[in-house]
Order: sequence, then structure tokens, then C-alpha cells
Amino acid sequence: MAKKIPSDIEIAQSIKTRPITEIAEKVGIKPEELELYGNSKAKICLEILNRLKNKPQGKYIDVTAITPTPLGEGKTVTTIGLSLGLAKIGKKVSTTIRQPSLGPVFGIKGGAAGGGYSQVLPMEDFNLHLTGDVHAVSIAHNLCSAFIDNSLHKNNKLNIDISNIFWRRVVDVSDRALRNIVIGLGGKDDGITRQSGFDISVASEVMAILALTTSLKDLRQRMGKIVVAMTTSGKPVTAEDLQVAGAMTVLMKDAIKPNLLQTTEHTPCFVHAGPFANIAHGNSSIIADQMALKLSDYVVTESGFGSDCGMEKFMNIKCRYSGLTPNCVVIVCSIRALKMHSGKFTIIAGKPLDEGLIKENLTAVEEGCCNLEKHIENAKFFGIPVVVAINKFETDTDKEIELVRKKAIEFGAEDAVLSEVWEKGGEGGKDLAKAVVKACEKKSEFKFLYPLEASIEEKMEIIATKIYGAKAIGIYPEAKRKINIFKEFGYGNLPICMAKTHLSLSHDPKVKGRPKDFTVPIKDIRLSAGAGFLYPLLGDMRTMPGLPSVPAGTKIDIDSEGKIVGLF
Repeated sequence: MAKKIPSDIEIAQSIKTRPITEIAEKVGIKPEELELYGNSKAKICLEILNRLKNKPQGKYIDVTAITPTPLGEGKTVTTIGLSLGLAKIGKKVSTTIRQPSLGPVFGIKGGAAGGGYSQVLPMEDFNLHLTGDVHAVSIAHNLCSAFIDNSLHKNNKLNIDISNIFWRRVVDVSDRALRNIVIGLGGKDDGITRQSGFDISVASEVMAILALTTSLKDLRQRMGKIVVAMTTSGKPVTAEDLQVAGAMTVLMKDAIKPNLLQTTEHTPCFVHAGPFANIAHGNSSIIADQMALKLSDYVVTESGFGSDCGMEKFMNIKCRYSGLTPNCVVIVCSIRALKMHSGKFTIIAGKPLDEGLIKENLTAVEEGCCNLEKHIENAKFFGIPVVVAINKFETDTDKEIELVRKKAIEFGAEDAVLSEVWEKGGEGGKDLAKAVVKACEKKSEFKFLYPLEASIEEKMEIIATKIYGAKAIGIYPEAKRKINIFKEFGYGNLPICMAKTHLSLSHDPKVKGRPKDFTVPIKDIRLSAGAGFLYPLLGDMRTMPGLPSVPAGTKIDIDSEGKIVGLF
């Protein structure tokens, strides 16, 4: 009979957290470098970077995944569990991950603190407001929105083209009714009537800037570069032009400081920033990684979704701006996800799994391994050693696991290791940790996928053909028009942040496995000048999610003793 494992929140609430000052001291953070938020979380002052600047850096490990199913396949639990495994074998280790958006927490996904016995604590704080960084992003963003409409109302001295305003408003809940709205209704004192809408807060360029900035000075400069609209004569209007960039930076002065939490086995976890990986670049902050790498021998970070989304952007965008380069990539897969990539099964969140996914089926596993093969290939494009983590579910058989292990090594992975960190915590991650340490000892030959000097079109084509496996790109007229504008105003040398579905290597979420002979449509392209990238839209990308039929929030409540229940 299968062992009964408590729910994630039951496990999290059963573990007594240690004072965050103790966690900080263990990793080498001084008391005066902490700003405490109660007993179990704190912010870390940026001045620590000056003290640590001459210290050597630890090994840098990025955890990514094969193309995920709607259920997720355990990338965060593996990220935390690998850190616990490294600690178990005597390594000084830190984890750096994103803060989750409240949209998915109360929507389709639920909590995002890992799972089982490999979690971030306190998981309730992690999944909810934490120290208010997402709210700071929202307020800074919406202050800029208010300045735009105030400028229009006050005689439009900047000559903003009302039909060419890019900056919308944000809120950190999934609310499809706000995607497209009309503002300024009412009398003449209620603003200029125009069409606009809301995005989710983590899709804000302010969030992308928070994740990519390297200092308070850099943050201020990036805020000023944000392009919010065009003038009637076709020139960009920036937050600096609106004279709001300084105030936006003031609102972010505490949010720029990384948050320190702990894991279920009391190792340090730096939680900071939370840009989406399909719309933005999907990685936690550069500043948190810089701190952790100076304080630890090994740092385990996580990129959103698969190697075609967060990992590609980690390499080509985050590593460019940070100057940091990884020593190893860990690719998470699961047997059930590989079976799905055979094309024979469908996984729908909230519905029971197809019987074929939970019974031994070596043929389906082997056919689905084509997806794993491509993700290993993607990591190796950057010259980084790869270790595959097979995230174990109770329905997996020894034959299926051994088949995936052999295939992964055949595809070029250094090793493929069973991960049991959900059930066993650090003990279940020791073998994975040993494989990662061995891979980190190999010489990394890191290289970018494309030079910044390449044209916008060339950079998009390189990503599509190499990372997705497409035969070509097709650029729509609107995208061509925008590309010419961006080149004219000097934005042609920015890196590219493809906005695509995470559910397929292609642009079509219905296509599984390893798609071939397809053309990627570039329907539009937008500018994040402050964050420092261009983001092409590969299809209809939603920047404001909607809620499912039964939102995760329906299960979340608080009991008579004030304890949160139902949070995953």
C-alpha cells in the first residue's frame, strides 16, 4: 500500500521554522545587513554586495524542464530538493527563486513553494504577500499610468498619440474582465475617454526591470527608459518625459532588496522578483543571484517553464546583464509527461489522469523522449553540462525510469538521476546532488546563442530554428512595421524575449513531442526599453490570465485559530 503523504501545507505547518537571523548567520549575512519582517523572513540590504565583492563565486546551477503539462512536473520541488541534497552531502548551498503571482495561486495552479518535503517556508507568506514587492511593482506601474492620463487631460503637452499608448494598468489577480476596458467615462473632469486594459502585475515591465537591475542607480536609469507611448509625430514618450521615473523608483526602493526565507531543512532561500516566463524572461533577480553566489559554494536557481522559455532567456538575457555564467543545467522530466509527449494522451488540470499515463507503457515513454532530447540539445547549445532529474511519481516503474536514464545519456546528458525529493526531502536528492557536483567540475564553455549586433530578424530566426526546431519564421506586416520603428530609434541591438506558449516547443500549445517543419509566426513585436529587450508575440499571448471553472481560491480559507488551510 502506498505511503500516505500529508498535503503540502500540512507538511509546511508541521515544520518549525528557525529564526531568520540564524539562517542568515549560517550563510554569512551580518545582522546589520538584514531588515526583519517578523521572525521568519527578512530583506537583505544591497550594501552587502560591497562587502562581498572580492569573495570568490560559487557554482551556478540553473534548473529547467522538458515541455511541461498543465499540471507542472516538479521543477520547483526539484530546485528546492537539489539544494537540500547538496546540503546533505556537505555543500554550502543557497537557492534563488521567483516570488509567485497571486493570479496562479488563487487560479489554476495553487501554491508555488515547491512541494512535499522540499518547500520554502513559511509557505503561506511565500505564496501570498511576502514583503509586498509585487504590490510595490503594481503601484509604481499604475502611478505611471495615472501620469499618462493626467498628461492627456492637462492639454497633452507631450503630444501623446491617444491611439498609440502602450502602457496599460496592472493588478495581481487573474481577471479576464479587465483585459479590455474603456476608461475616462463620465464628465470632463474624469479624464480622456479611451480604450485600455489591465495586465497581471508580474507581466509589468517594472517587474522585468526589478529582476534584471543590478543597483539602485541602474534601477533609476531603467525606469526612465520605459517607453509608454508614441507622439503624434511618431517619437517615443518615456517615463522620464512624464517626469514620473523618479517617483516610480522611490516606490521600488525597498522592493529592490532580495527576501531571505528558509527551506524545510533550514537552508537559505533568496526569493526575489517574479516575471512570467512566457511573456517576460521568467527568472528571479540578478541581485539575489549575485549575493547568493558570494555567500555559497553552490547556488541553485530556477528558470520558468521549459528550456525553450525560461532557460533560453536566462542564458541570452539574464546572463548578458549579470555577467554571470552557469556551470550546470538540470533538466527536470517526469515519466507521465514523457508519455504525454508521445501524442497519445492528454492531461487536463483538475481532471483525473488518463489510465494510460499511470500504467507501464515503455513504447509511449520512448516515443515521448524526443521532447527530452530537444531540451538537452537546447542546453548544450550554450556549452553547459546537463544533468537530467527524473522526478518520481508512485506510478512510475523501474523499467520506465531505466529507459529514460539510458535515453538521456544517449542524448548527451552527463547523467540522469532519479529524484525523490518530494517524498524524502534532502535524502531523496543526494544522488542528484552528487551528479550535479560532478557536472560542475567539468569545464563550462558558455556561449550566447546570438550576437546583439545581429538584426532583430536574425535573432528571432536563430531562436526559432535552433531552440524550437522550426524551419523558418514568418513576420506579419504589423511586426515588420514595428521592427522598422525600433531600428530607427536605436533599439535594434537589444536581446530578444520571445513571448510564446510554454505547452509546446512550437508556438502551438496543441503540438507535443518534438515538432518539425513548422514556421513560427511573428504577429507583433513590442519594446521593453527599460528592462532591455524586445518581445515578439508568437500568436495570441494573454498578459492577463482568467480564472478556471473551479479556482484554487475556492479551497483556501482560514480556520478558527487563524491558520490558513487549502493553500495547495
